[in-house]
Amino acid sequence: MRIVFILDPLDSLKPYKDTSLAIMREAEHRGHKLFIAMQHDLLLRHDQLRIRVQAFYFDTGSTWYALGETTEADPTDFDAILMRKDPPFDNEYLYSTYLLEQAVKQGARVFNNPTSIRDWNEKLAVLNFPQFVPDFLVSSQHQLIRKFLVEHQDIVVKPLDGMGGSSVFRLKTGDPNLGVILETITRHGQQTIMAQRYLPQITAGDKRIIVIDGEPLPYALARIPQNGETRGNLAAGGKGVAQPLTERDWDIANTVGKVLKQKGLFLVGLDVIGDHLTEINVTSPTGMVEIAAQTDCDPASIFLDKLATVN
Repeated sequence: MRIVFILDPLDSLKPYKDTSLAIMREAEHRGHKLFIAMQHDLLLRHDQLRIRVQAFYFDTGSTWYALGETTEADPTDFDAILMRKDPPFDNEYLYSTYLLEQAVKQGARVFNNPTSIRDWNEKLAVLNFPQFVPDFLVSSQHQLIRKFLVEHQDIVVKPLDGMGGSSVFRLKTGDPNLGVILETITRHGQQTIMAQRYLPQITAGDKRIIVIDGEPLPYALARIPQNGETRGNLAAGGKGVAQPLTERDWDIANTVGKVLKQKGLFLVGLDVIGDHLTEINVTSPTGMVEIAAQTDCDPASIFLDKLATVN
């Protein structure tokens, strides 16, 4: 196969743990031809989507990779285009989904489906599965958030477009910094956020369940917060521990997975704390490397097996 990966700048990636690179290594091992592009390498010439790509090769040198010359191609020249650009989901990300949507109309295979990436905000997508979700409030109004805090006594607030635990705050009644935190995270009432009831099970880990083509891997990556930290995200210093899915995990993942498959969301990371679904990550979910290192499961291999057969 000829596969294009739309990535963040290569020098910003961590070769020892990056999920995109794990998939790329497995693809190269299988003899597939790899190409990379950045978000801004997507362009329209009149009504035709074009993409500027470079051939990619892993290297043993200090730079760990080598690139070919930049060429402009039709998206249908490739067997798959994998959108793996990290959030934040800003206007540029939005525009990329529109451009990739045109690639799909031209006949290209794009994963995840760009329309669904756009429609499934990673925080708000839990609305599709209210039976699994903890109590939450979405608003920009300080008064409503304060009332939600009084009701639950202990909450977490987070932006709707963040990743890696950035700008996530835990608030308790009587917090002397409540006012300034709400001013900051809502930009003085101009930015809508999500407030969720705090789940004490976070101390046992914020579980990342990887779903590929509608089917969950048998292991989750429990991201356990450091002492004194609320967030379990690996980017925030959490420790990743692979563990078998619980019965509740299977229930959540199988139920959600059926809908994800229908929507063309091929690779998704579900975040589960205790018995509750908290986020549905559809942009560039991670965790494959840690699961592969700690179990007999090889997520990258499963991904490519399914990619080769998906319609």
